[in-house]
Amino acid sequence: MSEGALVLDCRGQRCPLPIIELAKRIGDVEVGQTVTVLADDPAAASDVPAWCRMRGHEYLGADGDAYAVRRLR
Repeated sequence: MSEGALVLDCRGQRCPLPIIELAKRIGDVEVGQTVTVLADDPAAASDVPAWCRMRGHEYLGADGDAYAVRRLR
């Protein structure tokens, strides 16, 4: 997986902090660009895709502790 236009290092943070950071920063990239969230909290594996579904962004998948999200709106 290639690194996103924005990388959020949320390692060491527990739920819901990585999702809060993603929600705050998704607007920092242009529509169509990606954000990579680095998160070692096991909850991120379900939280990131769920957040994408609820907020209308595309979940691109994970590579280890890196979760990729494409901004769609």
